[in-house]
Amino acid sequence: MVPIRVVRAIVAGMACVALALGGAEATAAAPSVATAGCGSPLSAREVGTIAALSDTSTLAGTVMQRLEEVIERHHRITEILADHRDRRGLFLVGLDLAEQRAVMPLQRDPAAFAHPDYAHAVSLELARRLLVNFHGEFAGGMVEPHWAQYFSLAADCGVSGARVAMAGYNAHLTVDLTYSVAAANARPQDAGDHFKLVDSIARVGTPIIDRTKSAYGVDIGPLWRFYFLGEGLDLLVGQGVATGPMLEAADDGYNVIVFGNGLALQNPALHDTTVGEIRALHDTAETAFDVLARLGGL
Repeated sequence: MVPIRVVRAIVAGMACVALALGGAEATAAAPSVATAGCGSPLSAREVGTIAALSDTSTLAGTVMQRLEEVIERHHRITEILADHRDRRGLFLVGLDLAEQRAVMPLQRDPAAFAHPDYAHAVSLELARRLLVNFHGEFAGGMVEPHWAQYFSLAADCGVSGARVAMAGYNAHLTVDLTYSVAAANARPQDAGDHFKLVDSIARVGTPIIDRTKSAYGVDIGPLWRFYFLGEGLDLLVGQGVATGPMLEAADDGYNVIVFGNGLALQNPALHDTTVGEIRALHDTAETAFDVLARLGGL
């Protein structure tokens, strides 16, 4: 079981990452796919490469073979975007490091998990969902609202890079991870493996902060510590944010809530209510980041 201090860290942090789910049309308003990231323009070849790499219909093989392939595709997309300082890569540079240093070493270790089939399946689904949305962005397809928010923020050059990056972590870990838990048919006995995966990401926080600063000149440190350690939660008191879902997450443990919501999504009687709870947690976190940005916390 994960130490409660670590659990609460992940909790309070993630409870403050968000996506205003109403921004689905934002990507359509972007000037062009090549220039929408506020960096140097991507070439047509690079846009095509990202579109091809993010096409999940070309994945094949066993679960582990597909997982290895998806993670390699994440890495290649990250390199292209970071080379241009395209802000759509602000989340990816940290994710790529976490996948290479934390997630995949565990996945390749046959003794790492009590239930390796679950661990492989949930990581593959989580990674796949990201590709699907990047494919929508770069190939002109559908983008889910929480990722449309990320791309919209990335395209607004007046929004801080830290704010953009954390919207990506929120989309990935608040929304996509929950649905991935459900898609992997998680059972209560998979909780330990779930916590182990999430905690592995938290433990490479400093290298993620350093890599983001090196690649983009963006310091996500304050937001990262807020996200994973709850530092600065007091700044939200009196701002109409640190209530409801956020405080519940801080009390119960964020990764506990995500895993629990993933289980609940599999129950038809709880599904619709749970969808609303996921949206509420996500929106509350997004609002928290907007408030912190206004207060100078980002």
